[in-house]
Parts: sequence; C-alpha cells; structure tokens
Amino acid sequence: MATDGDTADRLLAVIDIGTVTARLALSRVHKGRVVSLTKQSTIVNLGMGVDKTGRLDSAAINHVSECIAAYVATAQEAGAECAVCTLTSAARDADNSDELLNRLQALGLLPQVIPGEVEGQLTFLGVAQDFFAHKLLVADNGGGSTELAWGVLSAAGLDMGLVRSTNVGCRRLTDRYFSQHEPARMEDLRAAHEFAAEQFAPVIAEAHTLHLQVEKLLACGGTATSLVAMTLELEPYDSARVHLGELGYQEVCALEEKLAGLTVEERAQLPGLQTKRAPVILAGSVAISELMKQTGCETLTVSESDLLVGMSLTLDAVIREETTAVGWRPNFTHFD
Repeated sequence: MATDGDTADRLLAVIDIGTVTARLALSRVHKGRVVSLTKQSTIVNLGMGVDKTGRLDSAAINHVSECIAAYVATAQEAGAECAVCTLTSAARDADNSDELLNRLQALGLLPQVIPGEVEGQLTFLGVAQDFFAHKLLVADNGGGSTELAWGVLSAAGLDMGLVRSTNVGCRRLTDRYFSQHEPARMEDLRAAHEFAAEQFAPVIAEAHTLHLQVEKLLACGGTATSLVAMTLELEPYDSARVHLGELGYQEVCALEEKLAGLTVEERAQLPGLQTKRAPVILAGSVAISELMKQTGCETLTVSESDLLVGMSLTLDAVIREETTAVGWRPNFTHFD
C-alpha cells in the first residue's frame, strides 16, 4: 500500500490538451522519479482557426470533449487514483475557453489553463530527467506556441534561468501562412520564417544578456518527434528510437524543403508521419529550423520526456504535500 511518503503504488493520470494534440499519461512515481509511464495521443486540432477568430470551434470542443471522456474512462479502468488536466496555447488565446472547461468539469475533472511560463517549466522538468546537471535550453514546440526554457536540474534542485512563451506554433503558422496554397509558395515560407525569427530573437537576446550557457538544445512536441520518425522512416512509430534522437540543422532544412514542395496529401504518404499531422508539419519544420538558426545550434536532441513527465512529478509532490520543483501546484481530482 502507498503511504503519504511513498506514492510508487499510486497510478496517476495526467491529461494535457494542446492546440493540436490531446494526450493522456498513466504514470507511477517513486522517490522523485517516474518509474513507469504509458501514453495515448490523439490529434484533435482544438486550435484550428483560433489565431484568426479568437474562438474555439464548436466542433473542436465536441471532439476534445469526446476524446477526454474516453481518456477518463481509460484512466479509471486502469485503476488511476487521481487525475490532473491542463490546457495550453489554444485555450489561453480563445475567448470562449469556458465552454470547453465546463464540459471537462462535467467529466469530473478540475481543468486548468496554464500560463506559457508554467508550461515551459513543467516541460523542462520532464526533459531534464535525462540530463542531470547539464545546462539546457529546452524548446516545447507545440501547435500554438513554443516555450523556451534555460536551466539546470541538479542535486540542489531545479534552477531556471529564463522561461518565455512565444507565439510560434505549427497550427498558428499553418493558419497564417500555409493554408491557401499547395505546394507552399516561397514568399509564404519567407514570411513564416520572418515571423518565427521575430518571436525567437528577442528571447534569445535576453538569454545572452543574462549570460545563460547552453550545453544542449532539446526539443519536444509532435513536430520534433515526427521529424526524427521521418528521418528514420519509422513504420510503425517506435518511441525507443525517437527518444533522444538527434537532428542536424542541415537535415531539418532538407526536410523543410522537401515538405514545402509537396501537397498535404503527398506529405501524408511520407513514411514516419501521421496522416493527421500532414497539414501542420511544414510549419512545424519552419519553427524548428528557425530556432536552430537563431540559437546557432547545429544539433538538436529530441525528447519524449516532456510536460507529461513534469506534470507527473509535480502531481506526485502535491499528493505527498511537498513543495513542487516548479513552484506551481495543479488542481487534481480523486477518482472513487
């Protein structure tokens, strides 16, 4: 039996609702480490059109609600004792997010729309589990935003030098620059790169001003993992081969050039790419290549230990009534 000081026998459910993807993690934590974690991921496109309208589409709300209802049922059937549910960029931007939050509350959850800085910290905490005592720059590249976090996880705890959220996301860039023409036009590619550069450059300059050092650039999110899977032509997807895989700057640029010359239908046929991610993968590659250019990093390491891991550790700390590493406490639901 688990005690207040040992939650290794507790199964925790973590639900993250992003701009493109909704995800469920079932995890167990022991002595501050995630010792087991299984994930489910569903492309729900919650943020489609939000950049233009400022509102969540009613069909998207229905789709997400149905997906999360299934996740809750899965978690309960698996024996999860409690659940936390967070929402990120699309929910932050939309005027009618309460419509979705009310639907999620009706499922017995306590959903929270988290700030970009908290999202970045949680993701950094997850990624840093594999890079103890290394000075890292972690990019959480999602559908509506990219969080950039500089810091180090050491025996002294989590030391965050800088965390910023930018409006660079594969859904946002697609809606702005790549939704009208297939294959992509050169002028649209240039405009997307210019927008991403305008978002990234001031944050990177701020980090330089603070003299923050970087030993490794890491990225997580569906674009980053898809680029590795495409490079390796993985069919089916193999998490073990993607996690901690590396991408060179020239590799990313070559993939971007290839994607730009294809229609969405043609991209969907590429080995290693989910069919539903085909509409946004070009914009995602623009974000990744521009980030590497702006940071001057020739190599990018891709991590699957992301926000879901960071949230699992944070939820575990809250249950044990300890201070969380990121200084933020999630609301959570106890299942009967």
